[in-house]
Amino acid sequence: MTTSTADLWHHYGRIRATRDRAVPGTFYWNWGQDAGPGPEVLGELTGRYVGDLGAGAARHAAHLAVHHQPAQVIAIDASPAQHTMATDLYAHLAPRLQIAQSDAVPHLQAMTGAYDVLYSVFGALDFTDPRELLPAAAVALKPGGRLTFASLAHYLNGAPAQPDAVAAYIPAKTPDGEATSMRRWVLQEHVWIKLLDEAGFTNITVDVLPAATGGPRTADTLLVSAYHPS
Repeated sequence: MTTSTADLWHHYGRIRATRDRAVPGTFYWNWGQDAGPGPEVLGELTGRYVGDLGAGAARHAAHLAVHHQPAQVIAIDASPAQHTMATDLYAHLAPRLQIAQSDAVPHLQAMTGAYDVLYSVFGALDFTDPRELLPAAAVALKPGGRLTFASLAHYLNGAPAQPDAVAAYIPAKTPDGEATSMRRWVLQEHVWIKLLDEAGFTNITVDVLPAATGGPRTADTLLVSAYHPS
């Protein structure tokens, strides 16, 4: 199943993809992608089955596939343009890296108990209703499996995160360049904890990663981890 709406990620990352085709040597969770913890947050990945929810060009997934010896990483993204870009950049890493075009929720619902680890770096957890995505993630994880994700701690304009599980509309562009908007969930820490608890997750932790640099469009990050009960 793929998204039936206009591909609002058509333009995202295109310029970088023309000049930077390497497998990244680093993996960061913070908004600036330049500091803080790395993939060690995900635990031991050797021989594990890992899913990247909203993988975009699959740079994080490619890093894990090359540097951390998982059994397989599946990079999942609904955007046809992002899927094409990821395939062009990293298809050569198959079969350890698999690139899948799908909305996150139906993919997870079809993968019952398949994953040891699921993660998202400002990906599907930010752009999919968490009341749908979190229960689906719980279904797809093996007992004892881990979900970890990075999300904005506040809006990029500095406005505070939402105190309830509601989305805001943020600017976007259609493939032909017209201005439009998309939904993004920017939620306070206690809201994420409540949603994860309701979806059946346990051992929920939330860390705040401060913005590494000042200036416009910088943001603190919420780094959230939770486990499927074993």
